[in-house]
Amino acid sequence: MRDGYSDALGNLVDQLAKLPGIGRKSAQRLAFHILKQPDKEARLLADAIVEAKEKIRYCKLCYNLTDQELCPICSNPDRDSSTICVVEDARDVLALERANQFHGLYHVLHGAISPMDGIGPEQLKIKELLQRLQEHPAEEVIIATNTSIEGEATAMYLSNLLKPLGIRVTRIAQGLPVGGDIQYADEVTLARAFEGRWEI
Repeated sequence: MRDGYSDALGNLVDQLAKLPGIGRKSAQRLAFHILKQPDKEARLLADAIVEAKEKIRYCKLCYNLTDQELCPICSNPDRDSSTICVVEDARDVLALERANQFHGLYHVLHGAISPMDGIGPEQLKIKELLQRLQEHPAEEVIIATNTSIEGEATAMYLSNLLKPLGIRVTRIAQGLPVGGDIQYADEVTLARAFEGRWEI
C-alpha cells in the first residue's frame, strides 16, 4: 500500500501521472473517474489505447500518424500535390487542417533541430523529405515549424537544403494573433508582425 492506495490504484495513478500535462492530483482525479465508470467503459478505454499502439504507424509518404499505408490526406486525390507544408509534429497537421486554408500535402519532421537536446538533422525526417522531393517533385515547400529557436534553426536548415534544388521555399507568416493586444506582445512577435505586413 502506498500513499493510502492499494497497489493496483497506486499503479494506475503512477501510470496516468506519466502522461504529459498530468500532475499527481490530475492523475488521481482521472484514476477515480475511471474506477467509477462501468466496466464496459473502462474496457473500451483500455482497448482503444492498445489498438492505437498496435495499429498506428507513420504514413509512408508524409510521416503523419495513420492506421493505413497512406494517411487520409496523402490518399486524397483532391489535394494539391505541388505544395508541401513541412511541420514539426503530427498535432500541427491537425491544427492546420482545422484552419481549412491549406489544401496541399504535408511532411512531418517529428521534431526540430536542437543541439542542446542532442537532436540533429539526422534524427528528423529530413532525409525522407529530400527523397520524397526527388520521387515526387513539388513546386513549393512551405515551412511551418514553430517560432522557437529550434523551429527557426530547422527552418533555416531546410531552406538552405531546398533552395539549391530550384524549389520555391516559403515560411508561414508570423506575428500578432487575432484578438491579441500589442502591449502584451514580445519584441520578436512584433518584429514578425511588421515583416509579414501587407497592403490594405
